[in-house]
Amino acid sequence: MALVEATTERIVAAEPERVYAALADYAGTRGRVLPEQFSEYEVREGGQGAGTVVHWKLQATSKRVRDCLFDVTAPAERQLVETDRNSSLVNTWTVGQAGEGRSKVVVRTTWQGATGVGGFFERTFAPKGLARIYDALLAALAADVEKN
Repeated sequence: MALVEATTERIVAAEPERVYAALADYAGTRGRVLPEQFSEYEVREGGQGAGTVVHWKLQATSKRVRDCLFDVTAPAERQLVETDRNSSLVNTWTVGQAGEGRSKVVVRTTWQGATGVGGFFERTFAPKGLARIYDALLAALAADVEKN
């Protein structure tokens, strides 16, 4: 199996600490900024950063729905890692400084892809589809953080 990776980033007009706090707020902000591809969002434990357990379904394509149950850790400053109990999927969120009063948010998603022809199509198309989904999420996050 080959590692499949999708990375999306966005500049947000807010301080990194504020953006990170919004990302780590699974009980509030995160549920508000999810695009339509996410459903059945539920915080099962915690709700603020590391120690949170959160569930959602992600409809990546019209035929593909992934049932996710994530354990959240914070291994570094302004970084969240969501590790899916149901698969090899891992989301790594990193918030850095991007100039005065601005942040750069990067989300990197990785998973062990399929082999053969199916794996080829997955490695070719899945990262582009996820990039669109996470771009919408980051746009909603930016709008939410920048208005407050």
